[in-house]
Amino acid sequence: MNLAKSTGALWAASIASSIALIAPAGSAVGAETWPSRSINLIVPFPAGGGGDTLARLVSEPLARELGQTIVIENKPGAGGNIGTATASRAEPNGYTLAYATNGTQAINHWLYKTTGFSRDDFEPISRLTTIAAAVVVNPADPYRSLKDLLDAARAKPGALTCGSAGNGTTSHLACEQLKQMAGVNIVHVPYKGGAAAMTDLMGGRLSLLIDVMPNVAPQINAQRLRALAVTTSERVASNPDIPTVAEAGVPGYSFFAWDALYAPKGTPAAVLDRMNAAVNKVLAEPAVRAQLEARGAQAAPTSREGLRAFSSEEYDRLGKVVRTAGAVID
Repeated sequence: MNLAKSTGALWAASIASSIALIAPAGSAVGAETWPSRSINLIVPFPAGGGGDTLARLVSEPLARELGQTIVIENKPGAGGNIGTATASRAEPNGYTLAYATNGTQAINHWLYKTTGFSRDDFEPISRLTTIAAAVVVNPADPYRSLKDLLDAARAKPGALTCGSAGNGTTSHLACEQLKQMAGVNIVHVPYKGGAAAMTDLMGGRLSLLIDVMPNVAPQINAQRLRALAVTTSERVASNPDIPTVAEAGVPGYSFFAWDALYAPKGTPAAVLDRMNAAVNKVLAEPAVRAQLEARGAQAAPTSREGLRAFSSEEYDRLGKVVRTAGAVID
């Protein structure tokens, strides 16, 4: 027997065995130590807006739960496409996450010829909230109820105007669905952002606006806008006196926005699971839920697979609304 060959074979076998033992252990340690530094959360909307507000509200307790700082990076533009595309190209190591909405994960893929990213570029973590919108008018106008508004629209087709934050936005599609289901002709007026539409509504240059509660609630509570109805199937906890659109005269109407957390494709499953557990724990806290409800949002966490299934359903549902409205952005 050749001693050198035998020794070499034993040495190679020993190394191979060591690698087999060490590799899984190293992977487990990596998962256990995440996160070891701050996490970057890309919010593809402007600072101070409704989405940014909700992202910050959730990220603060989430950072405490994870034991690391969560840094919000606002990258607005193209309805959320610019920031989301940036997030899709980030290293999938758990240190860059994407704040997503029904716009970036559903509507935009029907609305824009190209978004710069695919829905398959991301791993789902958890839904965060579902968000009601409200039909609001100027208090100086004569509409005291949604019925009053719809009666006026039927009496003078095309005379009323519905502002929105832009073509294909939640505010646009919510208005289109109202028009379709109520059988009224109301002219859509797109703006570059909800703030501009709200300014014109309060200035008497629009008939109505449908926008998410985080944006309109302060104006409603200050009586600078009159809320005629909320778009969800149930009344919102923050303003229980406002009826739903279905209650106010359009049976079956329901429209809501939602937000969620995603990570770049390829992020380790152990990291995604840890993040999902943290989100679910944080969104079960009464103080966090109360803060969300005060802004018209309902905590609505899911499992990772639950979010995957939900977003696919929303992609189909909202696609039908976009196609019916004929909304397109080149």
